[in-house]
Amino acid sequence: MADGRIGFIPALMLSGALVLAGWSIGKGLEAFRSADRSVTVKGLAELDVKSDFASWTLAFRRAGNEFGQVQQALAADRDKVLDFLRAQGFNDDEVEVRPLEVQDLLAREWGATNVALRFNGVGKVVVKSARVDLVAAAANKVDPLIQAGVQLAGSNEGVSGPRFQLRGFNDVKPRLLEEATLNAREQAKKFAADAGATLGALKNANQGVIRVLDDDGSDMDSSGTIGKRLRVVSTFEFALR
Repeated sequence: MADGRIGFIPALMLSGALVLAGWSIGKGLEAFRSADRSVTVKGLAELDVKSDFASWTLAFRRAGNEFGQVQQALAADRDKVLDFLRAQGFNDDEVEVRPLEVQDLLAREWGATNVALRFNGVGKVVVKSARVDLVAAAANKVDPLIQAGVQLAGSNEGVSGPRFQLRGFNDVKPRLLEEATLNAREQAKKFAADAGATLGALKNANQGVIRVLDDDGSDMDSSGTIGKRLRVVSTFEFALR
């Protein structure tokens, strides 16, 4: 009988220990879940900015059957282009003159032998300037060059007008990310209020990719517009209390 009581007491103690351990584990999981309550939101921000640098290539071409004649015509066209740019207000530091190129079509190993004009030449003058408005205005005033006989290369030849850049991107980036953060926090606050909780500290953040769009927000090449729209979607995780 004594032995039975002795065996019963350790079993009872073991059972009580398991119950206590189960209660403790349950409380621990509950505390863990409470501590892990959080909400993940995305913050959208858009910012309209103006380009601060422009590059404009004026390409012109000539063709003929005499090498010297083509070269002289290109040199004359180059002078006309330079005179035009000076008249528009550009200074020498903003204008880069590229070497003239004249190609003998009959000298190509796999070229055709029945070409209409043997020599094909091209010249280029490149404008690089922070005066983006001046570049844009000048690009719309090239009619006098055409009337003077300068054969400007078209978009089908790789030249399509000024290209506008935003070199001060890093200067406006903090403002854009700040607006994305504020937008996300407002969404998180609303979610917390609807859930009967209080918004806690920021736990994690992913900046996302900042996209540079054209001035109407389309996904097309933005380098052709002075105005640009910056857009970012950032991801944030906030704790809930």
